Amino acid sequence: MMSSDQQFFLKWNDFQTNMVTSFRHLRDEKSFTDVTLACEGQTCKAHKMVLSACSPYFKALLEENPSKHPIIILKDVSYIHLQAILEFMYAGEVNVSQEQLPAFLKTADRLKVKGLAETPNTIKREG
Repeated sequence: MMSSDQQFFLKWNDFQTNMVTSFRHLRDEKSFTDVTLACEGQTCKAHKMVLSACSPYFKALLEENPSKHPIIILKDVSYIHLQAILEFMYAGEVNVSQEQLPAFLKTADRLKVKGLAETPNTIKREG
């Protein structure tokens, strides 16, 4: 008799690429956004899940203050840095000018952005 509990390993080879593409598309279309980030009088819409996955700072903030669609006001954060941080969170990469880099990394560190705050040596310099 054959055992019916045999397991099969199924893998989607393009899973990561598809997820990154899907998250970027959702962000571009502002589909299913559930949090608004505000700084310098401007706002960006985002997804709690992406923010929480990329930053223990945002994860703790969102867990401590459950709300259907919170507005998070970021003091002392420039709008251009916020946009770049969101690009990094959604795409895993971002271009930042050399003159903006120190301030950008300081902001990323304050917001505890994974990949920027923990290991700044992973940043590649492009000429």
